[in-house]
Amino acid sequence: MKFQVATLLSAASLLASSVMADSYPWERLEKNNSVLVILDLQEGLYQLARDWDATLYKQSMLAHASLATVFDIPVIMSTSAETGPNGPLPNEILTMYPSAPLIKRQGEVNAWDNPAFRSAIQATNRTQIILAGIVTDVCTAFLARSLRAEGYSVWANLEASGTTTKEIREISNDAMIRSGVNVVSLFAIVCDLMRDWRNTPGAKELIPWLDRYLPAYGMVARAHKAAVEEGEVQPGEDGLDR
Repeated sequence: MKFQVATLLSAASLLASSVMADSYPWERLEKNNSVLVILDLQEGLYQLARDWDATLYKQSMLAHASLATVFDIPVIMSTSAETGPNGPLPNEILTMYPSAPLIKRQGEVNAWDNPAFRSAIQATNRTQIILAGIVTDVCTAFLARSLRAEGYSVWANLEASGTTTKEIREISNDAMIRSGVNVVSLFAIVCDLMRDWRNTPGAKELIPWLDRYLPAYGMVARAHKAAVEEGEVQPGEDGLDR
């Protein structure tokens, strides 16, 4: 009986989430209306991002941070009590944007509660926010839902936000989705901003970037390049269907 009740509750929750998600119209990212927020991706807080492989997660953080280097969109950075155990942003991120606003919050947990951060967002005159932070259930989710309440559209980078467990990640992402936040992958963000490989930035700019920050796709391009330049049909391959 307990199993049946749990199963019914789970099914009801999934159905409710699906209905709620479908109630928000699909919106596409526009590079001329987007802002990149680098939120609390701090060296001390990194220790709490235990729901991802540590090496993979560092790569995802840097990939998120570098989005604006290829798409030339405004960047706003914020840290929480960085002189304490939370620590600073990694130098790799700071050197990407030496002139970008860096809002150093001294106490506010939710970045939206900080007047300087709100002003920085408002000053961009843009309404689409691309966001990632540590931890997912607090830093990312609190700001994402606050932005939604203020009428902004939000894209939360699933891979670049980290928290203590996979279970917490899942319920936090579900809560954001139910608030109308787009919880998406890095590749989804890139492809939506780019739209067409023939655009600028397009294949010429994005393939080297993907090779560095999304090696799985980089290897697709490398394999194609190698096949064109050095490849030859091997015995048995000529009989394969294409």
